[in-house]
Amino acid sequence: MNHSKGNILGLITILLWSSLALFTVYSGNIPPFLLLSISFSVASFIGFFVLKKQKKSFKELLKISPKVYLIGIVGLFGYHFFYFLAIKNAPAIEANLINYLWPLLIVLFSAFLPNEKLKWFHILGTILAFIGAFLLVLKDGSLEFDTKYIVGYSFALVAAFLWSSYSVVSKTLTHVPTFAVTGFCILTAILSLISHLIFETSYSPNSLELFSAIMLGLGPVGGAFYLWDYALKNGDIKLLGSLSYLAPLLSTLLLVLVGISQMTITIALACSFIILGSLISSKQYLRMIKNFLFKS
Repeated sequence: MNHSKGNILGLITILLWSSLALFTVYSGNIPPFLLLSISFSVASFIGFFVLKKQKKSFKELLKISPKVYLIGIVGLFGYHFFYFLAIKNAPAIEANLINYLWPLLIVLFSAFLPNEKLKWFHILGTILAFIGAFLLVLKDGSLEFDTKYIVGYSFALVAAFLWSSYSVVSKTLTHVPTFAVTGFCILTAILSLISHLIFETSYSPNSLELFSAIMLGLGPVGGAFYLWDYALKNGDIKLLGSLSYLAPLLSTLLLVLVGISQMTITIALACSFIILGSLISSKQYLRMIKNFLFKS
């Protein structure tokens, strides 16, 4: 039951992540680290509601070990920190492509977990989905890896490695309650604010930009992390890794729906690869559903 619930919440997380591009566009000119600080501050408040629902006090966060907090900070803050550095030091297309290695890395790294075995359909499905993500990132533009951007590419690879590692390691922390993410968000909000003060100029967002930043905190850059934590600890991490490629697909389709982007043959082809890859990765679950319906 928990396994199925974990997979469902993981899919909901991916749906929330699909709104990342939309709200990021509407966040306008808010500097990246300031945007993160606002979003993770909102996410921290969500954590307090999680604590209250589980009848826990703020003191429970102080009982979480420093090692767990280090893992959380490296995952949430470290990933975004290096991702922004990558975008700043390399062309966005190439940096995003390297960054989208993280779902594939989750699937591959999961093989090192106890009682987890990779099967052919996990690998094939994830590779097909990655090809789809490649087409989405490329769109109608060009792709050229220039050695002068090697530092930026390296930052993107570090970002992908950090998020995939955080996700896989979280699978082993089943003894750590999900409300611990509250502490991760608080510390990430603080570190993001410090980074803003060091690396960026001060900025006062308008009402639309502030609303978008809050929505990011409620969804893709905040609330989604609580769901992802539960999903990783209770769901099928290989399936979740592969399905994660639905995020850039749905994100692109959402931009098309609101008129920010246009549907192209490339996007349609990317949709086909990602959906096919997701279906192949879900092979064992599709078989279970088929057997259930057949028996019914």
